[in-house]
Amino acid sequence: MHLQRQNTVVLLAVLLAAISLSYSNHFQNSFHFDDSHTVQDNPYIRSMRNLPLIFADAGTFSVLPANRGYRPIVTSSLAIDYWLGSGLNPVYFHASTFFWFLVQLVLMSALFRKVCDIARPDARNEWIVFLAVGLYGLHPAIAETVNYVIQRGDVYSTLGVIAGLAFYALAPASRRLWLYLLPVAAGILSKPPALIFPAILFVYVWLFEEGKPLRAFQRCVPALGVAIAFGYLVSAMTPPGYNPGATSAYAYRLTQPLVALRYFRNFFIPTHLSADTDFAPINRFLERGAWLGFLFVVALIVVVVLCSRRRELRPIAFGLSWFLLGLLPTAMFPLAEVENDHRMYLPFVGLVLAACWPIALWTHRTQPVPWPRIVAVTALCVAVLCASAWGVRQRNEVWRTEESLWQDVTVKSPKNGRGLMNYGLTQMEKGETAKALEYFQRAALYTPAYYALEINLGIANGALKQDAPAEQHFLRAITLAPEQADTHYFYARWLQPIGRRPEAIEHLHRAITANPDYLPAQYLLMETLEKQGERAQLKAVAESALRRFPSDSTAAKYLLLAESREPTARVLMTAEDYLKLSLSYHRIGKFQEAIAAAREALKLRADYAEAYNNIAAAYEDLEMWDSAIEAARQALKIRPDFELAQNNLLWAQQQKKKAEAGK
Repeated sequence: MHLQRQNTVVLLAVLLAAISLSYSNHFQNSFHFDDSHTVQDNPYIRSMRNLPLIFADAGTFSVLPANRGYRPIVTSSLAIDYWLGSGLNPVYFHASTFFWFLVQLVLMSALFRKVCDIARPDARNEWIVFLAVGLYGLHPAIAETVNYVIQRGDVYSTLGVIAGLAFYALAPASRRLWLYLLPVAAGILSKPPALIFPAILFVYVWLFEEGKPLRAFQRCVPALGVAIAFGYLVSAMTPPGYNPGATSAYAYRLTQPLVALRYFRNFFIPTHLSADTDFAPINRFLERGAWLGFLFVVALIVVVVLCSRRRELRPIAFGLSWFLLGLLPTAMFPLAEVENDHRMYLPFVGLVLAACWPIALWTHRTQPVPWPRIVAVTALCVAVLCASAWGVRQRNEVWRTEESLWQDVTVKSPKNGRGLMNYGLTQMEKGETAKALEYFQRAALYTPAYYALEINLGIANGALKQDAPAEQHFLRAITLAPEQADTHYFYARWLQPIGRRPEAIEHLHRAITANPDYLPAQYLLMETLEKQGERAQLKAVAESALRRFPSDSTAAKYLLLAESREPTARVLMTAEDYLKLSLSYHRIGKFQEAIAAAREALKLRADYAEAYNNIAAAYEDLEMWDSAIEAARQALKIRPDFELAQNNLLWAQQQKKKAEAGK
């Protein structure tokens, strides 16, 4: 027994090492999509002192009121990663997510082994378990979630479900004190899909322990009580302004069975993965094959019922039930998109077990198993795992930068207006404004009433000195979404340099009123007031910002300017002040200003390695690889053990090679 346990540990370690190697090219990947308002622009994750507030106020989850769900475990983890990485260092965020992903895989292996041994005791079940866990860990669709920082909520909620069930099944003593429900509660506080735990527990107890539905239900009453209590807490803590974004609940739900079929296909043929799909809701049962989805769901239910009648087939029934139940939360509650790749994360836990268990039944059908069969099955499994690992690395490369991600979206989802717009944004950041405008105009064909697109059309036209259409687009954005802070902020940002500062100040005040947590508007207002010489107003705005965010260095700098009796040009700032200012500029995407502030720090302190590192990071965002490499090398001359600078140097060198290879 001891030797068998030792072999299990070794096999598991090898598997986890292989999965880690497959993901080794993702740790430097950029922040993407919803990361902007939940991570990059979220002021609440920038101080560990906000941890109590994070659990008390759902407003800390996002700077966008419509996106403020109550997920305190997720937001707290982001604050910890920000603290550990001394800022928005993606390595720390990805490493944190990946650690819990590996923990989930370990618990999956234990749970799967328990289920398989109940169905058909056999020492060789170990190999089927590792195949199932390996296929899940190396599935390209799973990489979509692992790469997406804010969607660690799916990792945490799935981990809570698996941990709760594993403790229930493997540690019966935990049932008496309800200890197995602790990870479930944490999962619910990470993302609502964990509320499905009582239903999954019911299926497990019914298939593998009690056999009678009523007895199984009675065993699940504590789990149901915890789900109801924490579900109520999440609902009560979610602000009334939260908007999941669905336009038609009927069309959304009508589409979900077909979405389930599409997810099922992606499990076996993951060639249609897209970070932002263009699959649209279906309005009629006979439209676009919607009826096929219902037929598929009915067929799966029939298979579950048939497999539940034979003990050795129950892992299939359990896995398919998990797949259907895992889809249920996002199928019942209408969301903005009818499908999303990260929604496959929880359901695929069950599907991978259901898909692998027939292999065990076939290989173990005769005793002993013929060597030709062992060799054939092993070769096939290794080939599938290797192909999956290659797919994971390819998806990691897609998620590398904003440009690579959204370019992939435009290929996979060519009618996605948001995808076209976001790819256009990556071109505008490179200075390709005309090309960006072309993509924005293409996006307008599919999303003609999208306020964010109108903002970007305004920015692009403004950059091309086409003032009349620029203002027209900014004003239309405000008409479409007058309650959104960014519509007023970007209009003000365009107004200020053309000499219309009073109007800019008015719109900045409207932006701050709409959303006091939207710091770019606060920063621009302070900058404008400082240039106007309005010290009293500047002091009031800076103090207001500091009351909400006491550690904000930019607001502190402007308060210093407002309170000084000297002309603002003569106010003394330390090298550390300029470094903090550089970090603040970098967080809001003002990379040239970040570089300038860091160079001011170097004028005061020539051996300031952190300032050189900030310059390197900003040049990387501008994709100026030679300048980034030089700045990182300067930082390492001063501090050879400076890990952040080492990472930035390696990243810049890698990107330079790729850019040269692509020419």
